Amino acid sequence: MSSNFPRRRQGIRLSDRDLVKFNYLKNMEGYPLVISPGVDDLNLANWAIAQKELIERELLKHGAILFRGFNSETAEHFSQVVNGLSNEVLEYKERAAARSQVAAKIYTSTAYPADQPIALHHEMSYSHSCPGKIWFYCRKPATKGGRTPIADDRKVIKMLSPTLKKRFLDKGVMYVKNYGEGLDLSWQEAFQTDDRQAVERYCQEANMQCEWRNGGRLRTRAVRHVTVSHPKLGTTVWFNHAHMFHLSNLMPKIREGLLAQFTENDVPRNAFFGDGSAIDDSIMEEVRETYNRAKVSFEWEQGDILLLDNILSSHGREPFEGSRDILVAMTERLRLNTSGSVSELFVTE
Repeated sequence: MSSNFPRRRQGIRLSDRDLVKFNYLKNMEGYPLVISPGVDDLNLANWAIAQKELIERELLKHGAILFRGFNSETAEHFSQVVNGLSNEVLEYKERAAARSQVAAKIYTSTAYPADQPIALHHEMSYSHSCPGKIWFYCRKPATKGGRTPIADDRKVIKMLSPTLKKRFLDKGVMYVKNYGEGLDLSWQEAFQTDDRQAVERYCQEANMQCEWRNGGRLRTRAVRHVTVSHPKLGTTVWFNHAHMFHLSNLMPKIREGLLAQFTENDVPRNAFFGDGSAIDDSIMEEVRETYNRAKVSFEWEQGDILLLDNILSSHGREPFEGSRDILVAMTERLRLNTSGSVSELFVTE
């Protein structure tokens, strides 16, 4: 056992505890927790189901758990682990990225150019609801690069400047999305329906404005939280997609090309302060730089399963070469109360 953990844990039998090892990766003390088998041929799904309370406790403590060294060879086995530890496995709706479904509620990772990074973010922090947990399974690591950096957002919020936090807390953030220009997801793919009335009902429930425009185009606007409090810990973290949706997140040539065709309100997606005023590029750059200072990353190994508390931990993707196959699952829907700048979350029934 790692010296970072006590010799005995309340409620865990010695025989159960000795089936696995708790440790950390080199030079990454404390985050993420690494759980690996202590005996040969240990079935992760069976062990994890029996130790569900232990895993939940450790996830709340660390924010991220890497299961490494188990015989997790297939998407089916990954699905068994996810379903065994989850009360609710979620479908991916109100999509912001293209994913393919490979099994029931098991998806590919975000389809995005391999030579470009994906900034750290919380899954669906732009929405009125989000997964409480997100899972990653390495079916095949990239030939080079392709790490999934993660950050403990309990640290990130402390690292952001008080001035930046105050501006966002005072105003909130507004997400504007335009569907139907053929440059991003269609509204049919984003909302997983061809029914306009179904989209309107979803937007009403989600406290989003929706506007049908000429040519079957759709515009949505939503003012959201910038921080949230963890439903079990009460800890407040930085939790939004402003730096992801803001035009400054694009490559300069892509941004220039879009602005040659559209206004800032008409591009496929953009972020503003909650009152509709523009967010300066330098503000968004501070957020990205803070995430980069806070992040840790590791080389994927085939069969790795990474479990994140989606409130406590953010994730991204580094550029890569060669084929890379990472699967994703989302579990335990949380709904956000947007009545205040610090939103509460509660687990849905």
